[in-house]
Amino acid sequence: MKKIFSRKLLKALLVIAIFGLIVFLNPGNFFSPIRSLWSRATYPLVKISSGLALQISGAKNFAVSIGDLKNENKELISENQQLQAENARLRDVQQENDFLRQQLNLVPREKFDLEGAFVIARDSQGLGNWLEIDKGSEAGIEEGMAVVVSKGILIGKIQEVFAGRSRIILLSNPQNTISIIVSQSGAKGVIKGEYGLGIIADSILQTDSVVVGDEIVTAGISGKIPRGLLVGTVQQVRSSSDHLFQQAVVSSPIDISKIEAVFVVKSEKTN
Repeated sequence: MKKIFSRKLLKALLVIAIFGLIVFLNPGNFFSPIRSLWSRATYPLVKISSGLALQISGAKNFAVSIGDLKNENKELISENQQLQAENARLRDVQQENDFLRQQLNLVPREKFDLEGAFVIARDSQGLGNWLEIDKGSEAGIEEGMAVVVSKGILIGKIQEVFAGRSRIILLSNPQNTISIIVSQSGAKGVIKGEYGLGIIADSILQTDSVVVGDEIVTAGISGKIPRGLLVGTVQQVRSSSDHLFQQAVVSSPIDISKIEAVFVVKSEKTN
């Protein structure tokens, strides 16, 4: 029974297929009315399927567009962050340059070849024995060069030099000794640090005049330290421990803890 039904179904399907093929081929336009009727009957289905296809395609394109926009947005955010960082860096550099130019107007640049630098490190023990700056041998800095701040005030000299940085030994460091002169009397001596506590002018002859308020300047006979740089003023006069010389306690007009920029004296200009 099942076999007979299957054969009948197969024959029916075969007949329908042949008929459909004949209608599709439409010999002599005989089946045109049937084709027209079929088109009208199936038009809603074709329209719906076409609309669905367009919607699916549009949704796919929309999803792709969203993905592209997200990627573009990420790139724009990254570029914006890079620009903000670069602008901040440039503003910082501009501020540093402006600050150096302001300071440069305060030092005797007509007399010396100066190299401006920023302080990047300080004595970690808080004794004020040294500073570190952001210029080194690449900028022509050498050991022994004088280091000054506004109005040509000496604060120390270069102790160590590296490619891109240098260490300054300050006047308050007991390892630092520099020849000096008392401006008012011409008395000679040397200054040395007092373990980070201050500056002492030592080895001044007992017969030489030195009084409170006198200015102490460099003598120009200590290596690469030029003559005439201000060290400070005399605050107290006393005898040395062996009573052979006079000593003067010297006060610098500079607060080392507040120094941000310095100038290294590379050479003295000749007229």
